[in-house]
Amino acid sequence: MRIVVTGAAGFLGNNLVRYLMKKNYSVKALIREDEKGLLDVEVERESVDVRKVDTLQRAFAAADVVFHCAAVVSIQGSKGGLVEDVNIGGVKNVVQACLDQKVKKLVHFSSVHALDPSPHNEKITEQRSLCDASPHHPAYARSKANGEREILKGVERGLDACILNPSGMIGPYDFTPSPLGEALIQMYRRSLPALVNGGYNWVDVRDVIASAHAAIETGRPGERYLLTGYSTSVKQLAQAAFAVTGKKPPMFTCPLWLARLSAPLMEVWANMTKSPPLYTRESIQVLGDNDAFEHTKASTELGHKPRPLEETLKDTYDWFAQADML
Repeated sequence: MRIVVTGAAGFLGNNLVRYLMKKNYSVKALIREDEKGLLDVEVERESVDVRKVDTLQRAFAAADVVFHCAAVVSIQGSKGGLVEDVNIGGVKNVVQACLDQKVKKLVHFSSVHALDPSPHNEKITEQRSLCDASPHHPAYARSKANGEREILKGVERGLDACILNPSGMIGPYDFTPSPLGEALIQMYRRSLPALVNGGYNWVDVRDVIASAHAAIETGRPGERYLLTGYSTSVKQLAQAAFAVTGKKPPMFTCPLWLARLSAPLMEVWANMTKSPPLYTRESIQVLGDNDAFEHTKASTELGHKPRPLEETLKDTYDWFAQADML
């Protein structure tokens, strides 16, 4: 079986490529620029830009399965339109290239952010509505919702494609690192000034990938699958990290209302110092949103089985140590 992975050098993508290589698939890794996540992996590589459909047409030739991981994750708005260009326009191009090249299966990685968190007093399942165009929803959430709409248009045209919606992923091979990976590193170094009184749902990236692999055979066309794990507060996550590392978390937990008030100042300071903000209005909104996700459908159809959070944190910190990132 010939498998192509877009966004192959990213956190999700490089973990997926490693998994598929161990399963002895023929894999082609599509990258944009940064190859850091795959430097130690002997895999066929090709440079593509998902915003240019002609590059995808060439890359998808003779592919049986395409995993579409490439995306721009943002907690800082649309980044001058880049979020929409990649997360919507790029998906549209992937769909077209899959149809033209007669790809047998497309597995598209969306996000739980694509789903409307309201109403907050009900569990979120695959039946939840997608985010609409309201500016209340962050640019990233709107883009992932519209990306899913492009996938469904492709299904209507005969494409066999399913959609996977992971929550906050944690795990090894987080080279960049991801925003959550950076927070875990700062907790270890005790350089994180404070926690925020919010919460989220966390899942091991390796469990997401195992379920994605199952989706090749059992993911139904046009269906969405929530690949989620455990909902905890940020404070509970920090305590779980402390149990693994022995590094005490910050003593102060900032109330959400105070974090919302100070977020614009954090964003201004980040722009002035040319550094990533500790948090933004969008990330604070996420920490206060509904995180009661239900993954029964994924467990039933894809065998999704999240491992204990403590195991994930231990393996993640072990990898950070091996990569000399602590």
